Amino acid sequence: MRIGLIGNPNVGKSTIFNGLTGMRQHTGNWPGKTVVRATGFKIYNGIRYQFEDLPGTYSLLAHSKEEEVTRDFVYFEDYDALILVCDATALERNLNLVLEVLEITDKVILCVNLLDEAKRKKINIDLDELSLILGIPVVGMVARDKKGLKELLDLLGEVIYKKKGYLKIDYDFLSKEAENFKEFIPSLNINRDKVILRYLTNDYEFINAFDFKYKTNLMKNSLAFSFKDKVLKNLEKRGLHQEDIETLMMERINEESLDICSKIIHYEKADYNKRDRFLDKILTNKITGIPIMLMLLFLVLWITITFANIPSDFLYNMFFEFEDIFFDFLIGIHLPEWFVSLLVFGIYRVVAWVVSVMLPPMAIFFPLFTLLEDFGLLPRIAFNLDKTFERCSSCGKQSLTMLMGFGCNAVGVSGARIIDSPRERLIAILTNSFMPCNGRFPLLISLITMFLVTNNSSSLMRAFILLIFILLAVFVTFIVSKILSLTILKGVPSSFTLELPPYRRPQIGKVLIRSLIDRTWFVLKRALLVSAPAGLVIWILSNVNLNGVTLFNYLADFLDPFGNFIGLDGIILLSFLLGFPANEIVIPIMIMGYMSLGKITDMNDLAMLKELFIDNGWSIITAICVMIFSIFHFPCLTTVLTIKKESGKWFWSFLSILIPFLIGVLLCFMINVCFG
Repeated sequence: MRIGLIGNPNVGKSTIFNGLTGMRQHTGNWPGKTVVRATGFKIYNGIRYQFEDLPGTYSLLAHSKEEEVTRDFVYFEDYDALILVCDATALERNLNLVLEVLEITDKVILCVNLLDEAKRKKINIDLDELSLILGIPVVGMVARDKKGLKELLDLLGEVIYKKKGYLKIDYDFLSKEAENFKEFIPSLNINRDKVILRYLTNDYEFINAFDFKYKTNLMKNSLAFSFKDKVLKNLEKRGLHQEDIETLMMERINEESLDICSKIIHYEKADYNKRDRFLDKILTNKITGIPIMLMLLFLVLWITITFANIPSDFLYNMFFEFEDIFFDFLIGIHLPEWFVSLLVFGIYRVVAWVVSVMLPPMAIFFPLFTLLEDFGLLPRIAFNLDKTFERCSSCGKQSLTMLMGFGCNAVGVSGARIIDSPRERLIAILTNSFMPCNGRFPLLISLITMFLVTNNSSSLMRAFILLIFILLAVFVTFIVSKILSLTILKGVPSSFTLELPPYRRPQIGKVLIRSLIDRTWFVLKRALLVSAPAGLVIWILSNVNLNGVTLFNYLADFLDPFGNFIGLDGIILLSFLLGFPANEIVIPIMIMGYMSLGKITDMNDLAMLKELFIDNGWSIITAICVMIFSIFHFPCLTTVLTIKKESGKWFWSFLSILIPFLIGVLLCFMINVCFG
């Protein structure tokens, strides 16, 4: 049995999906979180159910690719039932979608979720009366505590074998002549009135999908087109234009929804959302909103910097102690020494370095990020930045993808699916690599510690300087977004609906599990897949000689003039090039190059590392240029491949490499000329 889960964003749909299937589909307290369909299975009472968690949508009048996925599922795909999830604290808004769906099918179970929050806010809902009015089963739920799941499963069988029908809403603003359109639409198991309305509003993507599904020919039927023009002219005589049809449809549905809610909802307290309004006055205030946002970012950076070193050192020591055992074992079984060196000092050492350097910051950053997400702060950040992005002809939701990019740019690129406009989505994708990810934090923090603060400076000062570099990246993101919107991605900013969800107490245990397993492991796995081949390439370059000089040194000498031109050197540039698969290995490659070693290495003592850099011509200006280039250089291989997947074209992947690289070169050149 195939069951679809649909609902507005941020109503707990994915939580119900996880409870039904035992999966860990990511849930979050911000709208637009589910950007792909997730599928899970469960056997209950001898029946095998296939559940599909669909992207959240406010209406079946889709305005984005993700909303079209949900719309097309409801209209055109073969399913046995729909589970429609609503938020008990916002039922007036959620019922609009319910009524739209019931115009298509009555094989629906309505789940009124978050009853615990409604109870705290003294909101009482008569679920039995709601079921009678709508003519479908209604289940009250607290999905986080798995309350109501069994009742939901018990009701599925009853709904599946129900005779199919649909709700009739009277769109009395339409001319009676529109009824004649039915001669162009075959008598199918679908509400033909809804198809006519979509046809009159020129929803060509919907009509194309309809033609494909039902083998009709509306898009090419000249008689239907001429008749549509006649109907539209008749509407204009009554003062109604084509663009008014969709608005009038939603007004009629909204009137029906409000009428139902007036009968089933009782508020014991008029100020049931007083706390949320109070917090919003602070967090979305023009004066206090952005400073608080910066303070939270500073706090997350400080905690990450302060506590990442201990587990990082532990992992480093553990992996490199095992390295000796691994090396002795391979030599003991009489493998060729060059092959052992390649495996141990090439592939294994790079992988071990990536894990020990990348894992601890991610294991700290992602849970902190998820806590802010669960509390409901992320959409407030988007709200605060929306005006700024609008001036750049972009979208406030881009700020959400930027926040994801702090953990991993590939995740930020994938998260751009929440942006409705394809043009604005591409802007977010192309600029996401400006956000320094966890792979670049170790380099930035190390150089800040060695060159920009005194040995006695606290981690607060390091976090503050790191925040300055991040703000520079944000500033450049605004500028590049504006330039892109005026050139190759020209257009005006689109409007979008940004729901400010209620503030919720984060569930610490689930946050840890979700962030560590779903996010940290996901990102780390991707990094490991590309770091192993990188270790092989690095070993070959540093061990294969031509006329007594390694390939690594040949390439470094070739790049040296250009490196000096922008305040760097050949080894630094080559280190970034070889760090393309994983940014974590840039510093070890630099050390290997400066020490003329044939294997990647590390120095735990920052004082010795600083001395090594200074002996090779580094200055404070060099360190600043390296940090600037670390932020503004090509994204890693994983991100580039993700950009190709999301955009569908290699051109955008190439552009995502070229744009930050040119910016990094320009900024480094300016710093070198002015201060070098």
